[in-house]
Amino acid sequence: MSTTSLPKPDRAPELRAALLAAGFTADGLLDLLGAPAYAALARSETVPALRATRGPGDGALASLVRLFLLQQPEPYVRAAEALPVEAALADGWLRLEEAADGEDTVHATVDVRPYGGPDGEDWFIVSDLGCSVGGAGGIGSRGLQPGTAVVLGVGGASTTLAGITVRTPVGSALDVGTGSGIQALHASRHATRVTATDVNPRALEFTRLTLALSGAPEAELLTGSLFEPVGEATYDLIVSNPPFVISPGARLTYRDGGMGGDDLCRTLVQEAGARLNPGGYAQFLGNWQHVEGEDWHDRLRSWVPRGCDAWIVQRDVQDVTQYAELWLRDAGDHRTDPAEYARRYEDWLDEFEARGTKSVGFGWITLRRTDAAEPSIVVEEWPHTVEQPLGEAVLAHFARQDYLRQHDDAALLEAHFALAEEVVQEQVGAPGAEDPEHVVLRQNRGMRRATKVDTVGAGFAGVCDGSLSAGRILDAIAQLVQEDPIVLRDRTPEAIRLLVEQGFLDPVAGPAR
Repeated sequence: MSTTSLPKPDRAPELRAALLAAGFTADGLLDLLGAPAYAALARSETVPALRATRGPGDGALASLVRLFLLQQPEPYVRAAEALPVEAALADGWLRLEEAADGEDTVHATVDVRPYGGPDGEDWFIVSDLGCSVGGAGGIGSRGLQPGTAVVLGVGGASTTLAGITVRTPVGSALDVGTGSGIQALHASRHATRVTATDVNPRALEFTRLTLALSGAPEAELLTGSLFEPVGEATYDLIVSNPPFVISPGARLTYRDGGMGGDDLCRTLVQEAGARLNPGGYAQFLGNWQHVEGEDWHDRLRSWVPRGCDAWIVQRDVQDVTQYAELWLRDAGDHRTDPAEYARRYEDWLDEFEARGTKSVGFGWITLRRTDAAEPSIVVEEWPHTVEQPLGEAVLAHFARQDYLRQHDDAALLEAHFALAEEVVQEQVGAPGAEDPEHVVLRQNRGMRRATKVDTVGAGFAGVCDGSLSAGRILDAIAQLVQEDPIVLRDRTPEAIRLLVEQGFLDPVAGPAR
């Protein structure tokens, strides 16, 4: 794998036109390869795709798949039928290998992966050879040295961050640790000005290629760590899929942050507040330590900078052995000498033991710059299935926090609510029982939350259609269950507040009087 010179973007529009003409798109790949082989690519398994491109008369698309996704040599003559080979050779996208028998072949110098944009855009992510599909796929077993500046393409973390990011039009967006430029590419759709930074200068060159080959506007590209390259500049949107792996050293640049424990993620979050414009959002992926004798919720709350609301969602937790094994496999260490693997495994466990780390959490962190006297900080665990994209759900979360800040219990009782769309009610109990053991409200969209409610809560939610105030609904329920309406009004606002906060109830304007 070469980590030297990279292609030039000078004739990227010409190359892009050829790729599109050949059907080298996300939809085109699915049609050519079929669903099983296409899915296998995301697992770094290339054999099914190779088989799918061997048929007679494969055509231009098969040639491009073999070249740019599977890194197979392609006869010069066949490649010339798929793209402007001389231009691709001149700009460094391909290299020529001359053969004694006259059957010259061309080889890709970089991975190029078709990537479908959220509105059907045909984009291309450019990365180092062998790094465009399935994440790292044992990158460390490919002859790379510790600290190598390899640049990965699209992985699960990249698409997760893209999916949760707020996509309102903004004047300025910053992608910290841009890598191959995926987040900057997404931001180019709704930001007037995009800045991308990375400690690895090669990553910025790949970002330039990704944007050019995708037909996106150029971005401001700055070299440096975290916020150092941008100085005191502020932004409406900040995104980062940082090198968040908690590891014993900075062995691989693309994943290891080089700070102790989870200090890189903490620093990124704490410094983001001062770089946000009023009302601006900062959204990150991260790993954090679960430390013996310390509540992880409190640990993350302490990261939130002054003047920011925060919504932090822990999506997964691994014990230290699972975590170490995951990233040892990522580096390909499981394929090395067993004694060397054991030594590196010990290094990881020594690091965790020294820091009192018992497990590691993974999740999303969203900040919003606010002028509220009491910022809202929500830290929760939600490991269940969600429906991406979630950008609208993020906006709705903070809008609900604003509403709840502005309404005390008395105001809630005067307010009108409607049951959110796609919420269903489930009754759980023994078959044939007269009354359910409990009632569950479940969302079928967004975060897909579920929450238990009592009989009053279920009745209240079921009646909410915006026509009656919360207080009047409770008065009617009190009469049905023969309870003092004053007592019911006194104890129910907390439950209403929770149902609003979690998105089961939407505040609405009451009917005109």
